[in-house]
Amino acid sequence: MTETTACLTLAALTQGGKMQLADAVTLYDATQSATDILANRQNILDIVPEANEALQNIMSGDIDFYIKKAEEEQEWAEKNNVNVLAISDKEYPEMLRHCPDAPMALFTRGTNCLNAPHIINIVGTRKCTAYGREVVQKIVNDLKEMCPDIVIVSGLAYGVDVCAHRAALSNGLRTVGVVAHGQDTMYPASHRMEANKMVLGNGMVVTEFFHGTKAIARNFLQRNRIIAGLSYGALIVESAIRGGGLATARNAMEYSRDVFAIPGPVNAEFSAGCNQLIRSNRAALVTSAKDIMEELGWEQQKKAEEALRRGVERDLFPSLAPDEQTIVDYLSTHGDSHCNTLAQDTGLPISAVNSSLFSLSMKGLVSSLPGNVYHFIRL
Repeated sequence: MTETTACLTLAALTQGGKMQLADAVTLYDATQSATDILANRQNILDIVPEANEALQNIMSGDIDFYIKKAEEEQEWAEKNNVNVLAISDKEYPEMLRHCPDAPMALFTRGTNCLNAPHIINIVGTRKCTAYGREVVQKIVNDLKEMCPDIVIVSGLAYGVDVCAHRAALSNGLRTVGVVAHGQDTMYPASHRMEANKMVLGNGMVVTEFFHGTKAIARNFLQRNRIIAGLSYGALIVESAIRGGGLATARNAMEYSRDVFAIPGPVNAEFSAGCNQLIRSNRAALVTSAKDIMEELGWEQQKKAEEALRRGVERDLFPSLAPDEQTIVDYLSTHGDSHCNTLAQDTGLPISAVNSSLFSLSMKGLVSSLPGNVYHFIRL
């Protein structure tokens, strides 16, 4: 059995209701090998001592049905030009890999841009107003000018989601649609044209669901965590007091990602959720692309990159800001680390981590490795 088939087997167990996703992640985190998990499933305690009794019973029981389902799904994907990204693959999105409920596998169509250095999601109500459409278009237009390699993630749903995708496409930006069903269908069907444009335009359509899975209500909430997990920040443009946009914001906060909200009139139904996020200090108030760039530290990053292109000399005895010193201390002790791990372990906001990392890069103290991993350069 290949590692990909083993990962798909764990995915099949979770999607079939046999196993909780958190349990699958626990097993994988303990071994970093789905193949080892299945090879030792009759004696799972030998490799995962913390496995509870329920998990032991699942793994020691008859799971041949799920193994066969995984094999069939892999075969279907190959025949239908769908790529399978197992959590063990180096191409799997690093930002998502470090989330506690990361999918065991993703099914993708298009060009992989899930490890791009600048990714943001734009989400909100399905009943987007003219105000919301104008805001999305303006912000995406300006992001294109300020950060041409940015990737826009959303859910290909009605309203704000599809407005974000269309704005990205009109600007020639890469955009990723995370859907709540299998790759053999499209919901809503009216957005199939946008999905095809995304796939052909160096963007992607992504899902964790096996083919044949329909777009039922609970799947939309489940896919929201992927939208949040792929991105450095979440921008909520319009949202009622309850809605999928707020669910994505909650996921982003749980993953220590930045959350931004566009304010709206006090009596506007579809700005009530955004205004509440801002009022409760759960989201930063932003009104422009520049605000977002500054909050994420990308503006400073762009300046650092430009300085490096011009050939800034390395300072052998650089003075460090407190956040920079914290990161240097961590990297010098723990070794190469993902930016999300740095944020979680140091307690610094992801925006502060990003800003400090690129400042340290300019000072010649830190280098960037593939997958948003950073290495401390000892002088």
